[in-house]
Amino acid sequence: MGNLLKIAIRNLSRYKRRTLLTASLITIGVVFVLGYIAVAGSFKNMMIAQITDSSLGHVQVHRRGYMAAVESLPLNMNLMPRPYGILEEKLKTLPEVQAYSPRIRFGGMFSTFVETTSIRLNGVYPDREFQAVPLLPTRIIQGEKHLNRGEILVPELLAMGMKVKPGDTVVIVTTNKDGSVNGMQFKVAGILESAQGPGGRDGYVHIEDAMQLLRMPSLEVSEVAVRLKDFSQEKAFTEKLGRLLGSELNPKGMPIFEVHSWEKLTPFYNIARMIDIMTIFIKVMLIAVVLVSVMNVMLMAVYERVREIGTIAAIGTSPKKILSMFVLEGLSLGALGVVLGNLIGLAIILVLNLVGVSFDFGRQKGLILKATIAPVDVLLVSTIVVLIAVLASLQPALKASRMEPIQALRHV
Repeated sequence: MGNLLKIAIRNLSRYKRRTLLTASLITIGVVFVLGYIAVAGSFKNMMIAQITDSSLGHVQVHRRGYMAAVESLPLNMNLMPRPYGILEEKLKTLPEVQAYSPRIRFGGMFSTFVETTSIRLNGVYPDREFQAVPLLPTRIIQGEKHLNRGEILVPELLAMGMKVKPGDTVVIVTTNKDGSVNGMQFKVAGILESAQGPGGRDGYVHIEDAMQLLRMPSLEVSEVAVRLKDFSQEKAFTEKLGRLLGSELNPKGMPIFEVHSWEKLTPFYNIARMIDIMTIFIKVMLIAVVLVSVMNVMLMAVYERVREIGTIAAIGTSPKKILSMFVLEGLSLGALGVVLGNLIGLAIILVLNLVGVSFDFGRQKGLILKATIAPVDVLLVSTIVVLIAVLASLQPALKASRMEPIQALRHV
């Protein structure tokens, strides 16, 4: 095998221009794919982190049926104290959980004593909420980065429309699940930048203020946002938690809880899916480039070396060895392109990180993209290219190995 490999490399070196051209095409393909995977993958991860770490959390738990009516923020679909206690006990025992935060979500009217508009509010324990969604404090663009009793964080769009600033006094009026109306005064603690575009109207108040405003005698939770220690375990954890909670049934024998990963909670998941689809498409293009390039080179090599093939066959070289020789040429060609492509691609990624590529995502300005690529992705791309190069050389190699020596020697 070692001698055959030396012969294969020597044969490639005989046609330097053709070999370099083909290797260059493979190299460019590998560089492009690695660069796209690094940049697009890093952008997707940053986008997901901005969404999950600033508002959603990695996983959310609701009472069964809540998400079907979430637009109306139904208070009669909250988790009552006993089910919430069961959920909390289970979350405390799971090693994957880093933090969790109960929320009361409700709608109301926001008044400045001059103007009134609608608002969506989240009642939270500030310390627990900031642990579950650690980017939330960074969204406070005016005022103090905290939330105390009697204070409210107002969404930016609403604050601009109502001409509200930190320190102002406002009134929140809402209706509880029994139909009675109640109102409370709040001090504006800060202005909150939207995490999901300029249409966001969600504000925050302390959960105990929410309970008082809604006249809740005990804690009733709309949802629980969960943050994991390792985001890559999100799908497995969602399934695990779903199984653990699946045995908890209501008096009608129906499950009490439903568990949702971030993917089910935001339309931005479709963008993430499009990035994954484009990555697959780019890989298919790379396969096509390698397949056509290597097959073309190997077919040309066979047709130009018919008499040479006939000669080595006539002196006793077996068809198997002739086949192996041409396959090794394809392998060497693919390996050369992969090595050069990996070196250049990784160098470009390093340069991009040193230069620093900034971009805006929604209302998040000046985010710095850190292009990274996992070793497994480099290995996968390299393996695909080498395998396709070998497969592309098989048909020309089979053609060469099946030639009759006498006919090949007569070829002009």
